[in-house]
Amino acid sequence: MLWGRWLLPGASLALGAGLGAALTARWQRGAGGTEVAEGLLGRLPVVPVVAAATGPPAIVEPARTELTKYGLPGLAQLRSRESYVLCYDPRSRSALWVIEQLNRETLSGTSERSACDFQEDDSVHEYHRATNADYRGSGFDRGHLAAAANHKWSQKAMRDTFYLSNVAPQVPHLNQNAWNNLEKYSRSLARRNKNVYVCTGPLYLPRMEADGKMYVKYQVIGKNNVAVPTHFFKVLILEKESGEIELRSYVMPNSPVDEKIPLERFLVPIESIERASGLLFVPNILKRTSSLKAITAGNKH
Repeated sequence: MLWGRWLLPGASLALGAGLGAALTARWQRGAGGTEVAEGLLGRLPVVPVVAAATGPPAIVEPARTELTKYGLPGLAQLRSRESYVLCYDPRSRSALWVIEQLNRETLSGTSERSACDFQEDDSVHEYHRATNADYRGSGFDRGHLAAAANHKWSQKAMRDTFYLSNVAPQVPHLNQNAWNNLEKYSRSLARRNKNVYVCTGPLYLPRMEADGKMYVKYQVIGKNNVAVPTHFFKVLILEKESGEIELRSYVMPNSPVDEKIPLERFLVPIESIERASGLLFVPNILKRTSSLKAITAGNKH
């Protein structure tokens, strides 16, 4: 097995999941006084949009307002950019998930990767952000979650993918081979379908140690202790021209992987990713369609 002693939770597929974290977003006032989300968030039909509160959340019971007298120490950190929507995890110094929309238009253009540089995300508090220095000499690549090559349609959209909030430490052999093949495959699906929504993120899976107990252990790099994921997931939501929705979900270990292994070997039940990541996917999809087909290993078509 590819996982060795790693445990990927959930062995059966249950169509009971959607990007269900409570979402907050930057909003702007549109024509007629209506509120619309900025960037990609305003265009995504998959993610439910919730307007960000301008202050502490309203609490019905007056007696409990005292609890928020000095504010709340943290809320979901959502970033909506031209090419993706990202939910940031300040503890790991990376994203919990990144979702992007791919189609023939986003893959076409003259944007140049050579015109982009990795940069700190200054929208993240300095205590909680990664820097280029953290990666220097670490032995890990700065692995894109939303891939740069997915967004040739706009130089700004491509440049946005180089924020370190959209990056996680990735084993070079994985980043440059098998994971790159999965990204290329995602783009090939986008060329053959109406839209492909891609959600990518890190996993930190438990592993059985010599004492027979399960532990979650991962390396950190740099002075900012950037977390090194044990695995990565990628969920593809395909909108077909026929109106059918197809779901493909993959997990790869953050270790050297033979690029000759067929990508179908990395297909996993969506429930496994939901259980491991704390995210949910399918309920939001089922709000949009009653025609959902999940592709699993051994069921490619």
